[in-house]
Amino acid sequence: MRIAVVGGDGTGPEVVAEAQKVLEAAAHRFGLDLGYVPMDLGGSRYLRTGEVLTDADLEQLRSVDAILFGAIGHPEVAPGVLERGLLLRIRGELDQYINLRPIRLYPGVASPVAALGPEDVDMVVVRENSEGLYAGSGRTEARGTPNEVAIQESVNTRSAIERCVRYAFELAKGRPRHLVTLVGKTNVLTYAWGLWERVTDDVAAKYPEVSLDYAHIDAACLWLVEDPGRFDVIVTDNMFGDIITDLGAAIQGGLGIASGGNINPHGVSMFEPIGGTAPGFEGTGKINPLAAIGAAAMLLAELGETEAADAVERAVAEVAGSLPSLRAGEMGLTTSAVGDRVASLVGG
Repeated sequence: MRIAVVGGDGTGPEVVAEAQKVLEAAAHRFGLDLGYVPMDLGGSRYLRTGEVLTDADLEQLRSVDAILFGAIGHPEVAPGVLERGLLLRIRGELDQYINLRPIRLYPGVASPVAALGPEDVDMVVVRENSEGLYAGSGRTEARGTPNEVAIQESVNTRSAIERCVRYAFELAKGRPRHLVTLVGKTNVLTYAWGLWERVTDDVAAKYPEVSLDYAHIDAACLWLVEDPGRFDVIVTDNMFGDIITDLGAAIQGGLGIASGGNINPHGVSMFEPIGGTAPGFEGTGKINPLAAIGAAAMLLAELGETEAADAVERAVAEVAGSLPSLRAGEMGLTTSAVGDRVASLVGG
């Protein structure tokens, strides 16, 4: 299996290095043949060459089995250049139409919501990853004048919604509770969410073994804090998914443990920690690599190596529960030492 490795910017290369360390431990124990394709992408390359993502880069990404991604962002690069030119373009060109975010509270990890325990937080957010407000459709009129108008349009197509919702129902079939919750805003955003609701009802009719629930986005945010146990598989659009997955990261103990995947079920998928570049922690050895290691576990699972993926997941849970804090600089161990501990557990 060939894995493209994109460290990117900030602390991205450091946490990805620990994820690779754990992948190597898994490869040794389970007899996996892993090959790595390092790729220089991110803000530093853009400042050096003026290139964000070339056609040759895309061809190389298309040729691998999966992508392990660190983080992008640079203070000298204008907002949107890397996000749209690199991340969103990869997702679009490789048709990674699902953003997948498992949200679990591991034993021994403290949630900021004191009453929550591991039995309360075990869900997956399935976020549509190609459309909505992130489609880039809109315009400004009378720019720079007192009468300026900015219009940002949410683009939603039946085909994109249907494949996203179907993925969520297929996922729910394999989970113990068999429950999908559509999170939207049908009472106000009637055009977009009217379509989402109709498509979801149509898909649900084909899955009689899976229950369907609905929550407005504002109520869902409240329940994620007060009663997260009501959720199993959440399906939602790009914008709402972006918001609630960060809230989910908070209740599971923070961004240090939050992993995500950009999934093309029939092509090349990309896996990453969702915490970003963590400015100020570069080179300090204080950043938490567990989210990147968790992303590596998701990568293995997507490639069908479930035994190895489960071993990495169990090791991440054990190490996370043993640390005094998951926050950068408060782990009691260096970045490398955390990676060593997980790799040792995975290697048996």
